[in-house]
Order: sequence, then structure tokens, then C-alpha cells
Amino acid sequence: MMVRGVRGATSVDMNEEGAILSATRNLLEAILEANPKIKIEDLASAWFTTTPDLTAVHPAKAARQLGWKWVPLMCSMEIPVAGGLERCIRVLLHWNTDLPSEAIHHIYLGEAKRLRPDLVADIQGERE
Repeated sequence: MMVRGVRGATSVDMNEEGAILSATRNLLEAILEANPKIKIEDLASAWFTTTPDLTAVHPAKAARQLGWKWVPLMCSMEIPVAGGLERCIRVLLHWNTDLPSEAIHHIYLGEAKRLRPDLVADIQGERE
């Protein structure tokens, strides 16, 4: 079994706890929906980042709200790149799976779709 990375990102309109948690929960749910073989117990860890303008709450709290009790979670801040996407939440899930890399669906929502237009899947149109 390999450890594969599953990427996702979303954006929020404001630096408020409710907005950050809601957007993060929506992102995680979209990742799970697009990758139905993911079982929470198969996640080795999850790493969340936010842009420096999001400081109201750790996005990992949203994963705990979804019941991810035993998944090790980490949050950090993205480097502030001039002209980069503002108010962005990113996640990298480390998933123990036998699936090949090309079978994994990475999810980008909201303004974060600009980050990887090459990976924005058709399934995402159904969520927005």
C-alpha cells in the first residue's frame, strides 16, 4: 500500500471563524465525495494551510467537527507571495491506498479553482 497525497483548496470571503469552518467542512466533504474509497481510518494525516489573512480559527477544527478524531492534523501559514490568491485554505491529505495517482481526484472550490485549472474536475460543477 502506498501513501498518496490528495490536494484541495477553497476560498472564503471573510476572516471569520464560521466562514472558515464552513468552507473547510465543504472542502473536506467534496474531497470525500469525489474519492469515495477514502475511509477516514486510512488517512495517515492532514495538513492544512491558510493565507496570512486568515487568522480567526485553525481550519483543522472543521475536520474534528466532522468526526476525524484519530487523524493527526496540522495547520500552518502559507508564505505571502505577492499577487497570490487571498483568503485561501489548502489541505493535503496523506491517504494509505492502493489506487494509482491518476485515480485520485483533487478538489478546488471557489476562487481556488484558479490555482490548478488543469485539475478542476467535472464533478465540481455539481457542488457549486
